[in-house]
Amino acid sequence: MTDVVPVVDLFSGPGGLAEGFAAYRDARDQPRFRVLLSVEMEKSAYQTLRLRAFLRKFEPSDLPSEYHDFLNNGAQEEPDWKCLYPKEWFEACDETLCLELGTRDTTRVVQHRVRQIRKEYGDNTVLLGGPPCQSYSLVGRARNAGNEAYDPDTDKRQSLYDDYVNVLRDLQPAVAIMENVKGMLSARHLGESVFDRVTHGLRNAGGKDRYRLDALVSNQGRSLWEPERNPKDFLVRAEDYGVPQARHRVFVVCVRRDVADQLSQVAQLQLKTGLATVSVLEMIGDMPKLRSRLSRGDSSSAWKAALASACDLIQPLPMLTMTRDQRLRFDEAIAKARRTTREPARPYRGPAGGTAMSCPKDLHDWIVDDKLTRLPNNETRGHIPDDLARYLFAAAFASAMGRSPKSPDFPPQLAPKHANWKTGKFGDRFRVQLGDQPCRTVTSHISKDGHYFIHPDPGQCRSITVREAARLQTFPDNYFFCGGRTQQYVQVGNAVPPYLARQIAGRVCELLDERRASE
Repeated sequence: MTDVVPVVDLFSGPGGLAEGFAAYRDARDQPRFRVLLSVEMEKSAYQTLRLRAFLRKFEPSDLPSEYHDFLNNGAQEEPDWKCLYPKEWFEACDETLCLELGTRDTTRVVQHRVRQIRKEYGDNTVLLGGPPCQSYSLVGRARNAGNEAYDPDTDKRQSLYDDYVNVLRDLQPAVAIMENVKGMLSARHLGESVFDRVTHGLRNAGGKDRYRLDALVSNQGRSLWEPERNPKDFLVRAEDYGVPQARHRVFVVCVRRDVADQLSQVAQLQLKTGLATVSVLEMIGDMPKLRSRLSRGDSSSAWKAALASACDLIQPLPMLTMTRDQRLRFDEAIAKARRTTREPARPYRGPAGGTAMSCPKDLHDWIVDDKLTRLPNNETRGHIPDDLARYLFAAAFASAMGRSPKSPDFPPQLAPKHANWKTGKFGDRFRVQLGDQPCRTVTSHISKDGHYFIHPDPGQCRSITVREAARLQTFPDNYFFCGGRTQQYVQVGNAVPPYLARQIAGRVCELLDERRASE
């Protein structure tokens, strides 16, 4: 049995889950997993995936100098990797496929590749993947409920997990991990629990009770190895494992029955607890201070004028719900923003920056690349002056009150012209990410507007950048996202945090090592 375990990754997105496995190294500092196949349909995410697959052909400490030059030069065109490193580029292109799972042609291609992998490497493999979740997510279901034309029973995304189950059946890996949104636990399709259907398919892929389903956490004192588990046991809270984000996702671990029968009752899969909680500012607070741009007529002077006008509007407004101390903190936040208008112009693209001194060293080392002189994907988006004022108010309010404001907290002068602003349906339309807490869940919706992801620093008065979102998702700073900014935000929002994935890889490695020792 080889020391390096082959990995197949489906519905890969930009590769967060596979990145954690590929980056995992054992106590001897040796890599233990090798990604052989990744499949993603969206073109820009595929380009990101392929580029990262190419970089994995090199040692992490010895990436091509041309790559760092490309990142540090900002607008420079991406090098022609095919000409510079033809062998490594060919391997990356062979490893990654831009195909839509669920179609007949893709099924044929993937089935052929999977059978090749099984023939060459046997059954000591790992399968990863997270089928698209829009129709399961709580937000997606709420949005669909308002669409009279939407029929959940005919939504093909409800059954994409079948493609994962089919590959599980063909590959017969020792371990498989499927990730999905929390809403899967309560979603129903054709009157049946989606989670029950999914777990039934996983459990019986390749034969009755072929796989035992286990969880990464042990809730309410239940053993990790009990055959019947509470569905909520499969829910992983990322903030409990050093991720600076309150991201709650379902992870189902499938252990092939013959492998499971060789293992002891020790909970190898359980993620290690006790990691320090990491806050937003610990992760992004030491990044360069940037200004937002204006949607129209952008310049540093125009932005300063818009911010000064926002300060003039907000400063004299009465805040009836605040105590005297809270009002002092609010006024200081506005004053901080006003000082920004008198300082030298800030850039809207970011140079390199580290993490706070209090950030755990392991996470810092995972994120920061000392060879970077500027951070990729770190350009601010444009805002209209009215939203600039709302962002300033929201950040100042959070500084004073320790919470993000709801719509009733906004003065009438700052109310947007939305018919449902006062109904309560969108009470948190403008949401500040609190600096001393983990971020709220980074989702693909961040691509549509920045209102839900306002930077906590009133002096910056903007929404977070792609790179800041990527840090909160624990992507290393040298992880470049391809495509336009909207596509980059979507990739980041849909991904599994790689730092969490690396911890999962460690538990899977321990399980496979115990199996090997028992043979």
